[in-house]
Amino acid sequence: MKNSKKVLVVFFSRTGENYAVGNIEKGNTHIIAEMITKETGGKLFQIETVKPYPDEYKACVEVAKTEKESNARPEVKGDAKVEDYDIIFLGYPNWWGDMPMAVYTFIERHNWNGKTVVPFCTHEGSGLSGTERKLKDACKGATVSEGLAIKGTTAQNSQLQAQKTVQAWLLKMSFDKSIIR
Repeated sequence: MKNSKKVLVVFFSRTGENYAVGNIEKGNTHIIAEMITKETGGKLFQIETVKPYPDEYKACVEVAKTEKESNARPEVKGDAKVEDYDIIFLGYPNWWGDMPMAVYTFIERHNWNGKTVVPFCTHEGSGLSGTERKLKDACKGATVSEGLAIKGTTAQNSQLQAQKTVQAWLLKMSFDKSIIR
């Protein structure tokens, strides 16, 4: 079936030392974003900060906590024009019960009116932590669909299981099924 909707898969992910999976070369959320892109045929865009986060886990956690507490908007590289798409999958790791502040930097650059936003996150036990509600507030005018929360350990160490979870989630989505290849 040919896609009737234009799909963008936007994500923020981090490499280096990560909780529960050690040092990684491809971020947990990046892995899931690629799976969604493969299933939907969408365009992939990675949100990257101008100033990289520390590779060491504890140092990164401290930077993330400070950014959240100060409601920072770290500068990001490049952009993807969400206005040109109908459905935007938006992925992120769960940091301190929220999206990384760089995701807000990206969100605030765009007009979300009339878009469908589909959140997905990686975590190690805290799931989406209310980020669907935060996206409804941040992406004004968008419809925010039910999100997917998947453990980073699953993304890294059980990719077949992660792929099946992504496929099942996409199949139960209430929006246009033609986005699935």
